Amino acid sequence: MAAASAGTPAPDAGSGNAARVLSGSGERGGTPIVRLSGVGKRFDSGTLALAALDLEVGRHEFVSLLGPSGCGKSTALRIIAGLSTPSTGAVEWLDPAHAESRTDIGFVFQEPTLMPWATVFDNVRLPLRLQSGRRNGERRSDAQVRDDVRAALAMVGLEGFERAYPRELSGGMKMRVSIARALVTRPRLLLMDEPFAALDEITRFKLNNDLLELWRREAWTVVFVTHSVYESVYLSSRIMVMAARPGRVVAEHRIDAPYPRDEDFRTSARYNEYCRIVSHSLAAAMDASERQ
Repeated sequence: MAAASAGTPAPDAGSGNAARVLSGSGERGGTPIVRLSGVGKRFDSGTLALAALDLEVGRHEFVSLLGPSGCGKSTALRIIAGLSTPSTGAVEWLDPAHAESRTDIGFVFQEPTLMPWATVFDNVRLPLRLQSGRRNGERRSDAQVRDDVRAALAMVGLEGFERAYPRELSGGMKMRVSIARALVTRPRLLLMDEPFAALDEITRFKLNNDLLELWRREAWTVVFVTHSVYESVYLSSRIMVMAARPGRVVAEHRIDAPYPRDEDFRTSARYNEYCRIVSHSLAAAMDASERQ
């Protein structure tokens, strides 16, 4: 099934093909930095996780991959990160800085995956230790490394928790540590694999808001995996809806809502309409998967 498109949201936009909504997000969706062309992934078990996946991500975009379990969202993210190789197709880096080095990519996993025996400070410092104290290829002194770790913790609101251990933290705080660990190398591309799925709604809303503020302030590019229609509409400049068996993109939505976004947007008729349109696309994607 090809990715569907239609016009600006209207009362009947949920009927027929999924909607593609033109973006009004200003500088977002700029120069492309990475392109996946016809990417497929078949595991050794024979499972075809992805087939003919086409995806282009522009500088400073916030792109969400939305779909049911088993549609290859996480696999696509790992391929972008270089943690997995495609069986077919190609990953093309269009930004020379990314093409030369992948050290400016940060990855936030579904679970915090913190070292329980290490302090918050040491957990966040880990990527710099693995890079021998380097940040984006630049050798850092011990004092600079300490400053980098403290700066990353300050970004996520964890000043003063450097000496705490994971067992002493709430679920939301553990995820903040995980995000800080991804940020300590100052990545320009941040890949996030359902980082807030296990959190309560209040904590999730708070971290959504904090993430958007960091994204806007630091001018990152973000590719975000989620099962949640509501989360994807709130966060994204663009949503790619995926179907499973095999995983592929079946609809694309541009969210024409300005940033910053806040609770007024979350409770607005405009937000609800976007959620209705994207929900319709997701339901169609799940139907397509069941017919395979």
